[in-house]
Amino acid sequence: MDVTLSELLGAFMESPLVVWVRTLGPLGSGDGAGSDERLSMFMELVDGVFLHKIMTHIDPSPTNQRLNKNVNNDVSLRLHNLTVLTRHIRTPLL
Repeated sequence: MDVTLSELLGAFMESPLVVWVRTLGPLGSGDGAGSDERLSMFMELVDGVFLHKIMTHIDPSPTNQRLNKNVNNDVSLRLHNLTVLTRHIRTPLL
């Protein structure tokens, strides 16, 4: 069975966790129907900035590590953001 990248992206963007995240605030700039818009929303998710905003609403006492707001497809900046997010999630609430 040949599955295209567009189909995989569409399936991911309709997964329950992503649908839940999208209910918490604007992600992307449109309705998410087009493949370009889905890619834009996906890139916004993997940058970690939007997920960090959600996490700070859940737990407003994040670590002192700074988040890179302008990732611009830089893999190392994206990895740093997701590492900060993961540490924030793993830190127990006091």
